Amino acid sequence: MNRKLGWFLAGGLLVALLLAGVVSNVASSSPDGLDATARDGCTFNADDEITGGTCMLQQEQDHQLADGPLADYGIKGIDNAYVSTGLAGVAGVLITFGAGGGLFWLARRRGGNPAAAGSTSKTGAGA
Repeated sequence: MNRKLGWFLAGGLLVALLLAGVVSNVASSSPDGLDATARDGCTFNADDEITGGTCMLQQEQDHQLADGPLADYGIKGIDNAYVSTGLAGVAGVLITFGAGGGLFWLARRRGGNPAAAGSTSKTGAGA
């Protein structure tokens, strides 16, 4: 990997970590489009429990990952909401970057050397 690409990737990773760790705390807490659509047609009480109507949300079942370590955009066991959300964002970026880098590394190893496959030697027959 050349230096320019390395600096570019490091800069992109730093920006993503800053956005995930800091800016994620000021994101809107309003329901997104999918959540709002799932709630359409139902009535809710003060505890956000369905009290009437018909909506997709009534068909919701318990999810196996609902009690996972990164459930609800936070890290389980950290009581400070800002720190929990920021660390969950940073963990998500690092996991995604690692998985993507690993896949690219595997694809590169598997594909061989693309520069050598289609190139001709400078000291070949024409030189």
